[in-house]
Amino acid sequence: MKQSTAEILGEYGPFPDVERVHGVSFDGNNVWFASGEKLVAFDPENGQAQRSIDVAAHAGTAYDGQHFFQLAHGRIQKIDPDTGRVLATIPAPGGGGDSGLTWAEGTLWVGQYRERKIHQINPETGTILRTIESNRFVTGVTWVDGELWHATWEGEQSDLRRVDPQSGKVLEKLDMPAGMGVSGLESDGGDRLYCGSTSAGVVRAVRRPR
Repeated sequence: MKQSTAEILGEYGPFPDVERVHGVSFDGNNVWFASGEKLVAFDPENGQAQRSIDVAAHAGTAYDGQHFFQLAHGRIQKIDPDTGRVLATIPAPGGGGDSGLTWAEGTLWVGQYRERKIHQINPETGTILRTIESNRFVTGVTWVDGELWHATWEGEQSDLRRVDPQSGKVLEKLDMPAGMGVSGLESDGGDRLYCGSTSAGVVRAVRRPR
């Protein structure tokens, strides 16, 4: 396993009226984060807030290229990004103990925080297709270039992990600096991993090793 200290490339925020970040996603242009009662978008080039959607947003956020998926109250909501309308809901596998959320290859991947698990689920029904186990509390989850990454937060320490999507074996670990807890996690499809803060209204960019 490779292990190193996470390289922080930048910090966005703090954003007004945001106590902490719950989930993070990326639509190809803007970074979106869940702040409790709304989804907020900002431009990663300058950090400026762009727009927001009023919707319950208490944990992970995902984007499939057309719609957002948002964890709230033990369910996953499918949201129209233009109107903010909730188009459909499915049960979340953790029943309220869910954390991270991401989209990959036609399915959703959901972190279960205290259960230390990641579930691959059917986005139409919520049926669990596969389960991967971790040895730490799981927060954010993301896929990039065929790599599955997840964040952890336990014992006041966070790290980012690249894991084998079949076995869950840890292949690479980036230790976050002390005091920088990670909630949501999302890749920009390149060399940046966007990390929501567990204790402040900020999002940090971490370099993804190649």
